[in-house]
Amino acid sequence: MTPERTIAIVGGGLAGAKAAETLREEGFDGRVLLVGAETERPYERPPLSKEYLRGEAERATIYVHDEAFYAEHEIELRLGRTASQLDVAARELTLDDGERIPYDSLLLATGAEPRRLEIPGADLDGVRYLRSVTNSDALRDRFERARSVVVVGGGWIGCEVAAAARQRGLDVTLVEPLQVPLQRVLGDELGGFYRDVHVERGVQVLTGVGVEAFEGGDAVERVVLADGRRIDSDLVVVGVGVRPRTQLAEDAGLAVDDGVLVDERLQTSAPGVFAAGDVARARHPFYDATVRVEHWATALNQGPAAARSMLGGAEPYDRLPYFYSDQYDVGMEYTGWAQDWDRVVFRGDPASREFIAFWLRGDRVLAGMNVNVWDVTDAIERLIRDPAPVDVERLVDSERPLAATG
Repeated sequence: MTPERTIAIVGGGLAGAKAAETLREEGFDGRVLLVGAETERPYERPPLSKEYLRGEAERATIYVHDEAFYAEHEIELRLGRTASQLDVAARELTLDDGERIPYDSLLLATGAEPRRLEIPGADLDGVRYLRSVTNSDALRDRFERARSVVVVGGGWIGCEVAAAARQRGLDVTLVEPLQVPLQRVLGDELGGFYRDVHVERGVQVLTGVGVEAFEGGDAVERVVLADGRRIDSDLVVVGVGVRPRTQLAEDAGLAVDDGVLVDERLQTSAPGVFAAGDVARARHPFYDATVRVEHWATALNQGPAAARSMLGGAEPYDRLPYFYSDQYDVGMEYTGWAQDWDRVVFRGDPASREFIAFWLRGDRVLAGMNVNVWDVTDAIERLIRDPAPVDVERLVDSERPLAATG
């Protein structure tokens, strides 16, 4: 009789949940165990800074699966538990309560955690971060009682929280040390577009300045900027990026470099150990580089890909990076990976709030972002993958089909 195989999944988010689902869909009939640090069953994070934070979505809508799914598919949940040790030589996982779990294959889907500001007043009540549903619940409650909020950081989380707070009627100040919000990802032109979106909605956007301290008694009352200005506020939300949760992997001796390094099949430097989602820096066959993308679509797709690899699949993970954002009435999707570029061109007028932006290096499309224009991501992906030079005049001509620009 063949002994039952065990696959352990460390991380109770979207990547881990979708991996467990895929294992059963692919016919794996061994033991599947999922360890999650939160007491909630796996849920999706994008609503936490959007419709759930605004109070427009109920708790039930955020979960990856309904409550009965895990029992029905014989997936063991260890919620409110963390992995304290990973012994890759013995193929054994130890949990924080001492439970030892022998495994045949293991998936690290430990995600990421917010970067903390180490400045005076950072521990005052009213200084908040957003990563979990518990964080989002606390912010929803504070939105009911607060009058003004300062959002520190003009990345995606900061911009989405600023939009949600403004839609809830708060006075909002967004502070970003770079010259425009989202500058690192989108560059000056598109960062300026999002700055204008927020300013037009009544957000005070302060750029080119950092935060020196938070002041108050027991709770935050003021934000002190690097140039000496003080902004009164009874709520602060800090969104200055995240760092991958790699400690378990580092302690186990796995290769780590701003994420757990994995190959095209999402396998780590240790046999039988894989990684997916925010924590994974994966070798991408299209880019011939390692890529780590902290967005929903990566978790959604890498979890199942890792599951198939754990079952012996040889197909490389080569999906192009993709993410989306909703702020006020501005919805967008971004496809591709533009780290540096020569220029940005537009198909449509950004002033109309309906356009597609393309990041180009030479005559190649690196990435495209469609704003309030839908059902074009497949065409954008084809443009990115096409090795032929792009005809820029046709690319920006809204009268021509997007698929016929090359």
